[in-house]
Amino acid sequence: MKCELRDNTITAEGDAVSELYDRGFYGRVKDGRLELALVEGAYLLYRKKIEIFSNGESVDFKTFFEIASKRITDFELGYIVFKDMRERGYYTKMSPIGFRLYPRGGHPGKTAAHIFVYLISERSRLPLQRMIQELNRAENARKRLILAIVDEESDITFYELKTSVMAGGDSKPDEIETPAEAGLIGDRTIVWDPEMADFLHSTYFFGKKLDEFRLQLSLVESGYLLARKWIEIEGMGLEAFDRYAAEIDPGYVLKYSAYSDLRDSGHVVKTGFKFGTHFRVYKKFRTDTHSEYLVHAVSSDHAFSLPELSRAVRIANSVHKRMIFGYPNCDRGRVGYIEIAWIRL
Repeated sequence: MKCELRDNTITAEGDAVSELYDRGFYGRVKDGRLELALVEGAYLLYRKKIEIFSNGESVDFKTFFEIASKRITDFELGYIVFKDMRERGYYTKMSPIGFRLYPRGGHPGKTAAHIFVYLISERSRLPLQRMIQELNRAENARKRLILAIVDEESDITFYELKTSVMAGGDSKPDEIETPAEAGLIGDRTIVWDPEMADFLHSTYFFGKKLDEFRLQLSLVESGYLLARKWIEIEGMGLEAFDRYAAEIDPGYVLKYSAYSDLRDSGHVVKTGFKFGTHFRVYKKFRTDTHSEYLVHAVSSDHAFSLPELSRAVRIANSVHKRMIFGYPNCDRGRVGYIEIAWIRL
């Protein structure tokens, strides 16, 4: 079947509409002619379904691939993912970020696309704001958003992105009448009063017992309890403490915003250091329970390194936890959360 390469489009007439569009769901029909994207053209050329001409001369696969790669950014990545999905039984259509994917057994004209596929190379960085933009677009259209990352050996890893609402915990702190006396020593705070130390730890699971009488708190725990007047540190108010904590830990302010939001919503929040994240988070906390989430706080202008993102998600998956990234959300005035999970398409 003869097709003509024109700029960034391949056109065909005659039987192309019935053979390729009606039966194979490739391209789109415009003014009675079939128009194919270059990625679709490359795949059909590889399958020997079409013959492509440019300026009257037939173009082989190598020549066409080189031409398309110069005209379309990341063309080779698109071809790798398109070929993979087509050969696994999915019908796909092009989109500005990659592809629209139809469910197995469905196709254009019969069912709606249910997934937007965001195509990206492992060497690229993914800005958080772009991720939020595409996630909002997908969710507004009631679609899932899948990240297709192509590595240097052309293997594809798929991750699903979701907006997460971190609510429903059962350990939301109440108010108390008298703050507990605490002392700031290095990068932690010690609650001296045995009764209050036991209350904070056994009831709300703050800190870790230094011994049977005293409780030690991390910087974010100290800031949280200080802000809520559950503890008081001699000679140091909240503003002075925040400055002190930020000098010790440059990421303190960012981590504290996520910590306080999660605590206010009733979650129990403990360090996630051994998992390489800021926090491990529980909806309910007992000695025989495991945390449901790993939460890492990032800035609103953060750009993800994809190998780092992959490591974080894989670790979470290996210990049966959900990987959540928290970021300052100016629209809500609180913290926004995105869940990223490895999936098998």
